Amino acid sequence: MENSAFSNISHGVQQPLNTPPESPTKAAPPRSRFGHAHKKTESWSSLNHIVEHGIAIPTSPGSHNTIEVPATRSPDAHASQYMNQLSAPPSMKERRLSRNSFGAALPIPRSKRQSRLSSVTFADVQDALASATGARPDMAQMQPTREILASRVQDVNAEKVRGAKNMAFVFDIDGVLVHGDRLIPEGQKVLSMLNGNNELGIKIPHIFLTNGSGKPELARTEQLAKILQNPVSTDQFIQSHTPMRALAEYYSTVLVVGGEEYRCREVAEQYGFKDIIVPNDIVAWDPSIAPYRVFTDAERASSRPRDFTQVEIEAIMVFSDSRDYATDMQIIMDLLRSKKGRLGTTAEDPVSERIPIYFSQGDMLCPTEHPIPRMSQGAFRIGLEAMYKALTGVDLERVVYGKPELATYKYADEVIASWMDVLHGEERVPENVYMIGDNPASDIVGGNMYGWNTCLVRTGVFQGGENDEENPANFGVFANVWEAVTTACRKQLGPDFKFEWDDRVNPVLHGKASAIV
Repeated sequence: MENSAFSNISHGVQQPLNTPPESPTKAAPPRSRFGHAHKKTESWSSLNHIVEHGIAIPTSPGSHNTIEVPATRSPDAHASQYMNQLSAPPSMKERRLSRNSFGAALPIPRSKRQSRLSSVTFADVQDALASATGARPDMAQMQPTREILASRVQDVNAEKVRGAKNMAFVFDIDGVLVHGDRLIPEGQKVLSMLNGNNELGIKIPHIFLTNGSGKPELARTEQLAKILQNPVSTDQFIQSHTPMRALAEYYSTVLVVGGEEYRCREVAEQYGFKDIIVPNDIVAWDPSIAPYRVFTDAERASSRPRDFTQVEIEAIMVFSDSRDYATDMQIIMDLLRSKKGRLGTTAEDPVSERIPIYFSQGDMLCPTEHPIPRMSQGAFRIGLEAMYKALTGVDLERVVYGKPELATYKYADEVIASWMDVLHGEERVPENVYMIGDNPASDIVGGNMYGWNTCLVRTGVFQGGENDEENPANFGVFANVWEAVTTACRKQLGPDFKFEWDDRVNPVLHGKASAIV
């Protein structure tokens, strides 16, 4: 189930927190789950640089529920390529030995997700959809009859059933299945087929892996299920900050940034963070900290102000896109330049006393209802990096989750195996995993490096030629998600595989529809 190059981590043998993991530049190239060296693209180790002496996140006594995965993004600020030399930065060789020269590890949850996120089940969402379509609660369901018939069909098509259970799909969401709140029609059709509307009546495993963020998982899956008119469970859903719940075991008092209203505070509460601060709390305490902000009475009433000169904020978590760049950047910059996260102070050393900052994803662009993709969290991060370097002369080191980060894909393996257990009672990762995405720089490059089959669709960010030149999809480029999925199914299940269930099917005829007289 795990990428073999990182098996020492995936099987629970953690590096000591004060000892950095071995640099992948000294190790063999990453291999796929089945021992085949990657041939399609550069590996994580050759594409990125890891700090050799960076110190991992703080020790948390009694913390045994996380896995620490080596970070694969460069710790150096991406802003440097966009900037003139504003000043000569001090040598970073020695400074990277400091406590906050992090970037060596990204914690992800070790165990399966439990009811902390939600207790919603596949059946729960089906009931909700039935309610939304006007079905009576006492109405007899016909599905058990169909399941019995499908079971008989599967009994006489054992080879195809094995193939269907040995493949899985990983879907990006925005630009693949939806555009914001607007459905991409092929997305609904694909999910219907994978949820059993096929010749075997079998559920083909699939999960959702998105760099979207800003809402609790349950709220996002309910919204997605309504748009797609198909059940979506939290147990098959990963948004960019979902793996970041592991950080609650390391930090207690955190600043959470981004998202609409106070939804990201709700996310952090569900993840188990103890003391959660949002920018509005700080503005309510001292409006002069954000001189260009118009702070309404309603915002003040819903804030939680206190004397933040007496509070040590341990880390900054950017969970989602900022809705107010000026205010969020000002507060983050004050904290990054403070003495160990205490507002109103200024650190003597901008590195050794700096608190860590985590970003849930690094995408520059995101497809929306607007015809041209909009700037995303990556643009906000680059702006912060440029501002920090201009003020301090030092590159901002940071940790970035989300695609194409290795930690996200390792966590996806855990979720795929768990969902396979829900569907088919087999807790494993199928051999043939297909990543369907629209962004070559995140969906495709990450899937390629993890040994997945990657499919690039033209309904989102990518609008190029035959394939992306820098990060080509190894399985192909398709007009939409339906073409990608059906092509993959025909490869694994045969060219004659039918993508619709026929109620006239007769198991005696080996899955073929009976003749109508």
